[in-house]
Amino acid sequence: MARVLVVVKVLPEDINIDLGELKDRIGQSLPEGYEIKGYDVEPIAFGLRALRLYIFMPENVEGGTEPLENAIASVSGVSQVEVEIVHRISD
Repeated sequence: MARVLVVVKVLPEDINIDLGELKDRIGQSLPEGYEIKGYDVEPIAFGLRALRLYIFMPENVEGGTEPLENAIASVSGVSQVEVEIVHRISD
């Protein structure tokens, strides 16, 4: 079965939020079968930085990336979630 790689940009609620800790909290909130495979930090402006997450998820999920977006948005410290890229990865 193939997996899907989703690249998600996460904006924090405040410029003082530790993005490493935010990534860890997001990782703990993901549904079973979802896994953060990497991340980087993107400077936006005036000290604001976005967290870009590279997440593997199952291919056949009802609602596409919506359950993933909802799980991330429910984490304390997350202001905004934006799916940037979705790729199907063959095993």
